[in-house]
Amino acid sequence: QVQLVESGGGLVQAGGSLRLSCEASGVTFSTYAMGWFRQAPGKERELVAAISRETGNTYYTDSVKGRFTGSRDNAKNTVYLQMNSLKPEDTAVYYCAARRLVIPTTSLYDYCGQGTQVTVSS
Repeated sequence: QVQLVESGGGLVQAGGSLRLSCEASGVTFSTYAMGWFRQAPGKERELVAAISRETGNTYYTDSVKGRFTGSRDNAKNTVYLQMNSLKPEDTAVYYCAARRLVIPTTSLYDYCGQGTQVTVSS
C-alpha cells in the first residue's frame, strides 16, 4: 500500500520558517518525481515546488522563488520543503504528490498525501 505522509506544518509568524517533510512508503521512491501542492480556502490547488527523480532538479512557482527550497533524500524515501520568509498568503494546506518518472501536476499525479496545515500570522 502506497502512503505519502506529510509532517512539519504549523502556525508561524510572518517572516518565520517551517520545514515540511513527506515520507513515502510502498513505492520505489527514486523512480518518482515529487511535488508539493498547496490549497488555500476558496482557491484552486497549485503546484508550489517539484523535484525531479534523481538529479534533484527543481521547479518553483513564481510566488515562492527565493523563499522555498525543495529537496529529497532517496535513501530515506523523503522529500522536503524548506519555507523561509513566510507570508500570510502562504497559508494553506500543503500536500506532497508523486508521479512516476515525470514531475506531477495538480491534475496529473499517481499519489498524494493527506496534507499538512501551514498557517502564517501577520
